Amino acid sequence: MEPFRLAASDLACRRGDRLLFARLSLSLENGEALQVAGANGIGKSSLMRILAGLARPFDGKVERSGMIGLLDERPALDNDQPLGKALSFWTRLDGEAPPMTQLGLAGLEDVPVRYLSTGQRKRAALARLIGQQAPIWLLDEPLNGLDVDAVKLCEELVQRHCDAGGIAVIASHQPFNLKHMHTLSLAEFAL
Repeated sequence: MEPFRLAASDLACRRGDRLLFARLSLSLENGEALQVAGANGIGKSSLMRILAGLARPFDGKVERSGMIGLLDERPALDNDQPLGKALSFWTRLDGEAPPMTQLGLAGLEDVPVRYLSTGQRKRAALARLIGQQAPIWLLDEPLNGLDVDAVKLCEELVQRHCDAGGIAVIASHQPFNLKHMHTLSLAEFAL
């Protein structure tokens, strides 16, 4: 198994004049999972964007070994395309067809993405994430909009990913059931 790693040392995040957090360090390797917990506005999404390389930290550094897949409130699916076409665009790039049936999306291939419910959009984003085959998953509020069965499915998918040697970072204020998951309370690093 190829070694994967996600590490951050002495991270600080500033939004406008406000320093959200500082002195945050973490290190994850194959099979490990971390839940980033904290109240709304504390900086969970900002941390995820920094870890993904989409935002620069105010201070500190991030090291990544392995491709990153990010699931956030923007599912990266064309709203005007039917779901099947929107996902097939990514399949051509990623090379892996998403598990439509497993995620309860079978039969929705002809429905434009803009007409999908919040939960269906979230499951479509999960399908895209799985198709990416990225060893490092960053999941920002992955349970928002999901019903009880879809929550369980999401937790099972992340568990399988970690069991196969992947890394998962889950930013959520909702409980997320995963074996051997560590928790990082962002409030401990807030200023």
